[in-house]
Amino acid sequence: MVDTLRGRGITDETVLTAMGLVPRHFFLENAFEAHAYEDKPFPIGHEQTISQPYTVAYQSVLLDIKSNDKVLEIGTGSGYQAAILAALGARVYTVERQEALYVNAKNLLVEMGFHTVYCFFRDGSMGLREYAPYQKIIVTAGVPIVPNPLKQQLAVGGILVIPVGGAVQEMLRIRRLSETEFQEERFDRFRFVPFLEGLNKVGE
Repeated sequence: MVDTLRGRGITDETVLTAMGLVPRHFFLENAFEAHAYEDKPFPIGHEQTISQPYTVAYQSVLLDIKSNDKVLEIGTGSGYQAAILAALGARVYTVERQEALYVNAKNLLVEMGFHTVYCFFRDGSMGLREYAPYQKIIVTAGVPIVPNPLKQQLAVGGILVIPVGGAVQEMLRIRRLSETEFQEERFDRFRFVPFLEGLNKVGE
């Protein structure tokens, strides 16, 4: 898998090392386990997917994680991206709106020993204000516009990586230059599941 990522242009050796250390097959349903290290997304239930390794690596490179960075992740999903961020040395505060996914990811990450990942069952459009500001924020679903609470919870000097658009999204990297100034960079296009607001509780 790492060689495939390197062949697709991922050159950040720190990210590649983290991708090689985290066993992706633990985050997949048994039916897909044999294909865990292919560069493909897979369904994880509730109309959600685990992103393909290239997408995870791509967003991780743009975030430029430093040791002990406080990172907010919107969209825990399977927990795989959070595990990669933790392997890079981050303290990860991850938010999931699907209660079943939240419970599964939280339990799995604890079992795997990722003790610097903190999981929350929340509406990601509001961020996680009580632990702000964050040095880095990552969104793992496609948004039509950038939610303002996420920009406001970003530390000055911090980076927000977020896919923005309709059926196809453009990856944006937004840096907070001051309390009122932001710098926006645009990168490649991707297809993420759509960003949804509100909570989806088990049994509803």
